Amino acid sequence: MTSIKEQAAISRLLSFLQDWDNAGKVTRSHILNNFIETNQGKTAPELEQEFSQGASLFLVRLTTWLRLTYMTGSCLIKLLKSIGIFLSSVSSNRYLIEFLEVGGVLTLLEILGLERTKEEDKKESIKLLQLIANSGRKYKELICESYGVRSIAEFLAKSKSEETQEEVQVLLDSLVHGNPKYQNQVYKGLIALLPCASPKAQQLSLQTLKTAQSIIGVTHPSIVDCMLKVLRTMHLEVQYEAIQLIKDLVNYDVRPALLKGLVALLIPSVKETTKLQPKILNDSSVLEITAHLPVFLQQAAAAKAIGVLAHSNISVAEELLHLRVVHSLMTAMGNTDHSNSQRLASLTLEYYVQMFPVVEEHVRRSMGEELYKLFISNAEDLYLKIDSIQADILAANNVNVTKAT
Repeated sequence: MTSIKEQAAISRLLSFLQDWDNAGKVTRSHILNNFIETNQGKTAPELEQEFSQGASLFLVRLTTWLRLTYMTGSCLIKLLKSIGIFLSSVSSNRYLIEFLEVGGVLTLLEILGLERTKEEDKKESIKLLQLIANSGRKYKELICESYGVRSIAEFLAKSKSEETQEEVQVLLDSLVHGNPKYQNQVYKGLIALLPCASPKAQQLSLQTLKTAQSIIGVTHPSIVDCMLKVLRTMHLEVQYEAIQLIKDLVNYDVRPALLKGLVALLIPSVKETTKLQPKILNDSSVLEITAHLPVFLQQAAAAKAIGVLAHSNISVAEELLHLRVVHSLMTAMGNTDHSNSQRLASLTLEYYVQMFPVVEEHVRRSMGEELYKLFISNAEDLYLKIDSIQADILAANNVNVTKAT
């Protein structure tokens, strides 16, 4: 027989559940507010004590109301935070299983794709997915089996909140660790994100892709083309992350294709440059040049990437020589329509001149004595300018990395 104290606790629980069942939206919202304020951070045993060993009875009501109302957004963020209290509590495996058994993962993923749902609601959904993924390998597999990688990646590309995007990065990073069955799926999803229109999404994808690449150990054929296209960005933080990943990729089987592609970018195709004839006094030409500026941004970034690779690995520098990188750098230096291409190509060429005597002889002969002397005499000033640019990139990256961690 139960004691009087136990009977009183059970009576309070039944009364609370009856109040919830009979309540409207406004009253339920107040109940959720009170629950969040009084139970945040509690362990599973503490929650059971709070609900007289019947906490699951309240959780099932929360999940049921979530499934009925998530498309309308009624009290959605409060519902998700309340469920989060259960899932984040110590020794919460029982609650997690109960939530998953009613299709919790699918519901959370569907919330990410709803156009009318608020960004903050979707962010809370991401946090719950993080809790699930961090619970173990089988839960990561469940998310991936539910087409989660695609839904999460698409949300990262469309999200307008950098804070939310950083939460998505944490989730993707979790899915790529300790998930051998689906880590390749996550890896391919990150590559698919590279062409997206969001610079923040590109930056975070590149950071996570760098980690994923080291875990997987093999490359996907499409990664070279995607990486070269990312270099068209005008955002220094994205360019920085791309070059850092390129430094890693030269240690894999895509190295020949990657180096060949970088050298090719130094000389844009005739098709891409025929419309770039400058007509300074014609306003329409300004729009025309701006529309095709990415090809010059790509050229400048390729010159920088080649310089970084050559500085960090002498064997790579020598391989680039066989790909006629010196000729291509000199061509990029002649781009009078884009001064940054000239500066970055000059910096990289100056390194080759210093490192390889045969290059110095070739460049001196090609430039002529007078132009060569001018090139060498301006090297110091050139270094100062480029060092300043690189310092800005590093500073921007450090800020963003700090936020992400």
